[in-house]
This record gives sequence, structure tokens and C-alpha cells, in this order.
Amino acid sequence: MSDHGEQPQRWFTTNLVGVPAGVLASAAFNAYPQALHVSGAREGNRGLFALLARCATPEAAREVFEHYMTVAFGLARPAGDAPAHPERRRWRSSYLKLLQGWGLDANGPAGAVLKGWVESRFGLVPAFHGAPLAHFPSPAWVAYLEQKAASRYHNNSIFQQLDLLFEFCQWMLARFALLGDGTHATLWRGSRDCEAQVVAGSLRARRCTVRLNNLVSFTRERETAECFGDWVMRARVPLAKLLLVPGLLATSSLSGEAEVLALGGDYEVEVSYGP
Repeated sequence: MSDHGEQPQRWFTTNLVGVPAGVLASAAFNAYPQALHVSGAREGNRGLFALLARCATPEAAREVFEHYMTVAFGLARPAGDAPAHPERRRWRSSYLKLLQGWGLDANGPAGAVLKGWVESRFGLVPAFHGAPLAHFPSPAWVAYLEQKAASRYHNNSIFQQLDLLFEFCQWMLARFALLGDGTHATLWRGSRDCEAQVVAGSLRARRCTVRLNNLVSFTRERETAECFGDWVMRARVPLAKLLLVPGLLATSSLSGEAEVLALGGDYEVEVSYGP
């Protein structure tokens, strides 16, 4: 028991994608990925994917997805200035609010809910949320668990919303090649504490394996990554591990940094220091 407390990544966790968490988090999976699907997400929303199949352009698909999510989860605001029903006035969490919250602070409540969703669906335990999530219990773990379960963001079937966002991302990548053809995308990530993430190899050799949080931000542009740390990592990220990419949604909340959200784990990267 104490060993598992010291190593939360070895905990038993739920998994709805049919790939063991240990495999999904490995560098081997990144080298030879397979398609990932959240169990029941597409099957329970056949109407959405039937409509998407008729879309000839990414713009049409985005419109269909946004409309479906608005209707299915009651995300529309009351029209005009008419007073809303008490149930309508209640804060309704949405995938868009979570993404906006992540963009402001990945270590805030919205980030905790997103990391909790990754735990629930993929079995990947977070390693950092405002502080390292190492020994359990700890103040850092308590803060993370409290934020993950807070009703401000964790309501309105938010995990089901994120399931559909992931499935829509995978559908768009396959149908319209938003990041190009192939199974991987070359992405960049800046870090101020790269040494602590190395699990194999060395920074001196400029090639190493790093262990990233269960959900992490990458960017398509090296220059943008340099703004987030002196160490810059270059990684080949499997498309199967992507939740959000530029052009997926009709929102500019994250597009300014060409941000990509990806499942974490062990990544083989090329690293460089400084500009």
C-alpha cells in the first residue's frame, strides 16, 4: 500500500478505451499508436455522427457539432432580456467553459476537471496540479480532488460532453486531416523544469524520454513554445491522443497560441535550450 501511495501512477484506475493505462502512457504506444474511442460515446450519439457524415467541409461539421452540443446539454443562453427559469439561471458547465478555463490556468478548477476526465476515461493519473502530485495523501492531492469534484464545473454531464469532444476531434482529424496526413503530428512544448521530467536519456544528449502530465498543452509553432520555458521539446504526438487542435472548434479562446491538448505519458523528445 505504501508503495502505491508513493507512486500514484501505479494506482488502479478506470479505463473506457480498451487499452491498459500502462500501455497508453508508454513511449511504445506513441511510436505505434492505435485508434482510441471512449466506450459508448459514438454508440449513444448515433444521430450526431450520422449528421457529421453528411458534412462536406470542416465548417459544416463544426456547425453541426456546436448545434448538437447546445441542444443536447442545454448550453444556449435565454433569448433577449426575459428572466430565466431558476434552473436556467443555474451555472451549467460546458466543454467550452472548461477549455477557456484551461487557457487561463491549467492548474485551476477547470484544469482539474479536465485532468479528472482523463483519469476516468483513459486511466492516466495526473502528476501535477499546482504542485507535484507525488505522495498520497498530501495537500496538493487534497486541493486537486476538491477542485475536480467542485460543482461549478463538474455538472451538466460534463464528462459526457468531453467524451463527445474527444470523439469529434478524432473524427475531424480522420475526415479532414486538420493536422495533415499520417498518424502523428510534430508538436512543440516549452518547459522551465525539464530536468525533473526526464525518465530516460539525458538533456545533454539532446534526446530523452520525458514523463508529461496526464493532459498537456503543445503548440504547432516552436516560437510559441519558447515563450513557456527555456527548454523546448520537439515531439511526434499520435493523433489518437489529441483532444483539441486548431480549427476543431469555432472559437478563438485557444487558437492564438495554436494550442493542442494531448493525453500525456512518456514521450521521446528532442530538446534544445534557449532560442
